[in-house]
Amino acid sequence: MGCIMQNRRTDLAVEASETTEAIAGIISENHNRDGFPVTLVSVTNHSAAEKLGKPVGKYVTLELGKLKRREQGAFRAAVYALAEELSELLRLNNGETVLVAGLGNRAISPDAIGPEAVQNIIVTNHLPPSGNYSRLRPVCAVEAGVPGTTGIESAALVRAVADSIKPDRVIVVDALASRRFTRVCTTVQLTDTGIIPGSGVGGSRAEISGKTLGVPVIAVGVPTVVDAGTLACDVLEQAGITDVPELSDFGGMMVTPRDIDESVADLSRLIGYAINLALHQELNIDDITMLLG
Repeated sequence: MGCIMQNRRTDLAVEASETTEAIAGIISENHNRDGFPVTLVSVTNHSAAEKLGKPVGKYVTLELGKLKRREQGAFRAAVYALAEELSELLRLNNGETVLVAGLGNRAISPDAIGPEAVQNIIVTNHLPPSGNYSRLRPVCAVEAGVPGTTGIESAALVRAVADSIKPDRVIVVDALASRRFTRVCTTVQLTDTGIIPGSGVGGSRAEISGKTLGVPVIAVGVPTVVDAGTLACDVLEQAGITDVPELSDFGGMMVTPRDIDESVADLSRLIGYAINLALHQELNIDDITMLLG
């Protein structure tokens, strides 16, 4: 008998596909982007989506081991790699407006990826579209917060801003939950399906997607926690222990690394810089550092 849990929580499509048998309509491809391993999981039909538990669309997972190990030049290389993958999902035309929304609670480190990333976004929608600013795309940014601090659903706030700004694309950034602790703070997932905030930790809120906003939505997420019961299962399996009774959900307990503050700061900066490069392709990392002051 294997280690059994009713719900091994994960927001990562690559992990969900690893824990299921082959499903028709799910295509997994691997490639390398500037020295970083990338996995593309494509969910191509509704039957496959139902079995996997993920909407139809593309899910790109970029492995950031080199950045976690702080190898020389890893941050710069990771920024360009992530920007290139993001650009392929966005498929932007010249002059199109983009809204970047940071989801989460900045007062709680594992949930602060979204708000912190927004602090690294170059906002330009308020600037005159001429002179020194003519090469910059119109970009807006908003911190959506969480209902516990705003009293408003994140999706409602993002929808209200989108209705006012009328962007051509929306990028949402949020913290995720992983099934495997080795992927916590070492991967970034991009998807063109949008996001349901809090789904990985059992607190699903309203969906933010092309269906709800009326424009394409790209979600950028980093796993910062792992469910305790899920972690226990994986640890037991890695130890070769298979005869284990069914595990409970450990009361919804989530586990995060002890260096989470440092990891969130690094990854938020990485995501912000990568979004800037994807939106303003004439800029480089040095330009972004200067413009952010």
